[in-house]
Amino acid sequence: MAKKSLHVTVLSTRPDLYSTRRIMETATARGHVAEIVSYKRCVLGLSAGKPVVMHEGRTLRTNVVIPRLGATSSRFGAAVVRQLEAAGIPSTVTAGAVLRSRDKLAALQALVAAGVPVPQTAAAREPSVNEDVLELFESMPLVVKLLESSAGHGVVLAETKKAAKALLSAFHQLDADFLVQEFVPEANGEDVRAFVVDGVVVASMKRRAAPSDFRSNLHQGGVAEPTKLSAREQKVAVAAADALGLSVAGVDIIRSDRGPLVLEVNVSPGLQGVETASAVDVAGSICDFAERLVAGSTHRRTRPY
Repeated sequence: MAKKSLHVTVLSTRPDLYSTRRIMETATARGHVAEIVSYKRCVLGLSAGKPVVMHEGRTLRTNVVIPRLGATSSRFGAAVVRQLEAAGIPSTVTAGAVLRSRDKLAALQALVAAGVPVPQTAAAREPSVNEDVLELFESMPLVVKLLESSAGHGVVLAETKKAAKALLSAFHQLDADFLVQEFVPEANGEDVRAFVVDGVVVASMKRRAAPSDFRSNLHQGGVAEPTKLSAREQKVAVAAADALGLSVAGVDIIRSDRGPLVLEVNVSPGLQGVETASAVDVAGSICDFAERLVAGSTHRRTRPY
C-alpha cells in the first residue's frame, strides 16, 4: 500500500546546510510536500484554545515537524515547537527535550539520575569555591567547558592545577557558566557518536582529534571513520537519549577503561559526518520516524518532558 503524502515542515534557519537539504530531499523523494520554515521568523499567536503559528503572513499548517534548531536560538525555537505541539502537530523532538538537552548541566543531572555513566564532573558559581571544585578530582589534566557552547567551541584543557585555577578564575570574571570534567587519557583523543532515532541506534562513527588537539569535533578538524558499537555502547546511547526525552539524538561517548562514558547528547546532530562515515541513510531513518509519528505507530519510549 502506498504511503500517505504528508506535509513535512523542517524548522531551520539554514536551508543551505547538508542536514537540512538531506531531510528535505528525502521527504520530497517519498512524495511528501516538504518546506523549510525559519523559526526565527515565526509569530506565535496566543489566545484561549487557539494556538497559532504564523510564518510569512500565513498560518503554518503541517502534518509533522522536524526541528533543526541552532544552539544560539534554542529557547524561541523550542517555543515554536511547543506552540505547534499544542495545536496537535507531532514533532520528532519535543520542546521540553530541546531545552533540557541544550542545558549542559541539566542534561548531565538527568543522565546521572537515570544511571547513565558520565565522566566525573563538577559545577560551581562562586570563585570562592574553586579550590573545592578542584578537590573533587584525583588527577590532572581537566577539561573546562562553557555551558553554552557547541561544535567544540568553549572547551579548554587545563594541564596543571595552577592552569585550572587560572582558567576557572578567568571564566568567573567573564560571568560565564561552565563545567569541569575529568580528562580521560585512554580515549586517545577519540570518541564515538551514536545516532539514535526512536529508541534505536541507526548509525555510528568514530571521531579522531586533529594532531595537537584533544577535541574530536569535526568542526575542530577532527576526522570521522566507520565504527561498530558494542551492545553495551548501544544500550548506553539509547538510555542517554531516553533520559533527556529525545527521540532523535546524537550521543557522544568516550571509551574509557571503566566502560563507555557519555560526554554529551546533541538535539540537532549533523548528518554529513555520520552518513559519510557509516554509509547509512540517517535522513531516511528520521523521515521514517516522522511518518510513524503521524500514523501513531512509533514505539518512542522517551520521557515526555
